[in-house]
Amino acid sequence: MQKSVKEILRWSWRFLLKVVLILCILTMVQVFLLRFLDPPPTVRMAWSFLRHKIAAKHYEKPLYHWRELEEMSSYLKKAVLAAEDQRFLSHHGFDFTELNQAVRDLLTAERTRGASTISMQVARTVFLWRGRSWFRKIAEAYYTVLIELMWSKERILEVYLNTVHWGKGIMGAEAASRKYFRTSSANITPSQAALLAAILPNPTKWTPIKPSKYVRERQKEIMRQMVWMPLP
Repeated sequence: MQKSVKEILRWSWRFLLKVVLILCILTMVQVFLLRFLDPPPTVRMAWSFLRHKIAAKHYEKPLYHWRELEEMSSYLKKAVLAAEDQRFLSHHGFDFTELNQAVRDLLTAERTRGASTISMQVARTVFLWRGRSWFRKIAEAYYTVLIELMWSKERILEVYLNTVHWGKGIMGAEAASRKYFRTSSANITPSQAALLAAILPNPTKWTPIKPSKYVRERQKEIMRQMVWMPLP
């Protein structure tokens, strides 16, 4: 009987290792392919579609227009980096300086700040589901490592700018530029670019059309930082 239990445990352990190995191989292939292929509609978009279908609610198709990185305005790229990830070119997916500051802010009860890098945001937007579980956080970190290993910084920024949520039903910089300013992301002005970047932390609450005083303050700060912000 004891031997049988040991055999079952050994078989279970081997089976688990095989499953983990297969998942690792599949996810590596998935990330590698998206180094060259533009990603399909994101998990967020698919989940919104299914949720509205199940609830039998009207679903308005999201605005989504893919635009190559070199075709986007340098103002927009600099504004987003200034607002979301100023050490994007120097870190390898995890900004420990920003993370330490976020922890200090939390302990001192100051305004909390986000510590997610652009790479981390791409990982959860393109590859993962919505949620806040520890398993999802581990998966996000895993995908972030793969992205940094397999993609260039230019590719990471390109995918981010094309998939980031920029308001209700608005996905990506091109869709946001057309929706809010009736122009292409290639022709956006420095002021418009800074406004778009300013609302990124909460695009469902803030709008560049009628910006609040706080959004205007963020816009001004972003425009100051855009002057020295390097591009990949």
